[in-house]
Amino acid sequence: MREIFGGASAECRAPVDAAALREAERRLGRAVPAQLGALLRETDGVADAYGTDVVWPLAHIVEQNLLFWSGETFAGLYMPFDSLLFLGDNGGGDQFALVVAPERDDVFVWDHETDSRMWVAGGIDEYLRRALAPDGDEGGDWWRYPLRGS
Repeated sequence: MREIFGGASAECRAPVDAAALREAERRLGRAVPAQLGALLRETDGVADAYGTDVVWPLAHIVEQNLLFWSGETFAGLYMPFDSLLFLGDNGGGDQFALVVAPERDDVFVWDHETDSRMWVAGGIDEYLRRALAPDGDEGGDWWRYPLRGS
């Protein structure tokens, strides 16, 4: 799995077992997207060199998404979140998500200050490579900058 990190420093945790994944899906009321499920079966979250959870542990994924989907807390402030499955953050309030309705592999960022949702990666592998890039000087806002070489 470390090959997808592009040589970046990352903390990986013990993998999630099938029973925990099934229980998470039961609580969420939907399947965990295949690419996220595959990652979680290898590591229960990924933290960068600064300790930021670029992919949250499964329990946190469930808690955060149930909170955002509840509607009550955020209904008057933001557009609905029910088409997104949040999976990590940048440590500054912005959160990263997969689109689950309709399901697609792309990763988007939700900017908590503007409520904008912007494409940042074509899948979890690309998201991890960009979020964990060792040569990035953009810090937690790497996603605001164009892809290198584009």
